Amino acid sequence: MKEKSTVVLVDDERNILTSLRTALEAEGYKVRTYPDGVSALEALTDEPADLGVFDIKMPRMDGMELLRRVRQQSDMPVIFLTSKDEEMDEVVGFNVGADDYIKKPFSQRLLNERVKALLRRTRPGGAEAGAADRKTIVRGQMSLDPNRHSCTWKGDPVRLTVTEFLILQALANRPGYVKSRDQLMDAAYDDQVYVDDRTIDSHIKRLRKKFREVDTEFDAIETLYGVGYRYNEA
Repeated sequence: MKEKSTVVLVDDERNILTSLRTALEAEGYKVRTYPDGVSALEALTDEPADLGVFDIKMPRMDGMELLRRVRQQSDMPVIFLTSKDEEMDEVVGFNVGADDYIKKPFSQRLLNERVKALLRRTRPGGAEAGAADRKTIVRGQMSLDPNRHSCTWKGDPVRLTVTEFLILQALANRPGYVKSRDQLMDAAYDDQVYVDDRTIDSHIKRLRKKFREVDTEFDAIETLYGVGYRYNEA
């Protein structure tokens, strides 16, 4: 029997926790709920989950800080919830390491679709993945293993979120070829998930930062302004 995926909901609004828990449990997920970032972080440290849904504005510890702390110990995919409308919040959220972003108010069906899509992307070697996508990709000093969701540069591990991994994999599959932002969106997100150009740019920026923490001279991901990005193997 297939094991149920565990989703962690963190929001200080009890009504939202109750309604989302009911909706996700109806879809077959195990659901754990927490009213703030502090209690959620303690629980996730002791008992990891498959996916997190974090509200941004919360007492004690907000969603941004919670994700920063989670990213120190886990690559668990995370969806941010927010009632804010400022575009900068979305950019900052992706820079922190969020995989997706939903603005309140939203339908439970939308959240279900986002959760389903993100968990599907998390599972390496799934039914939708071709044989080529499951093979370890070695490009110069970089190695990507989709089955283990692992990445190394010069033998040192580089921890990536699901979305970052899929974007890098799309670039590395055809080194030297330019990928437009639309093509990278298609590689990293399902059709029903809309993201704008700045989202892809934010993921690329974070990818570079992670590699440069391992190697300050990393420059394998090249920007072609007005066109897109490419991976240079040399």
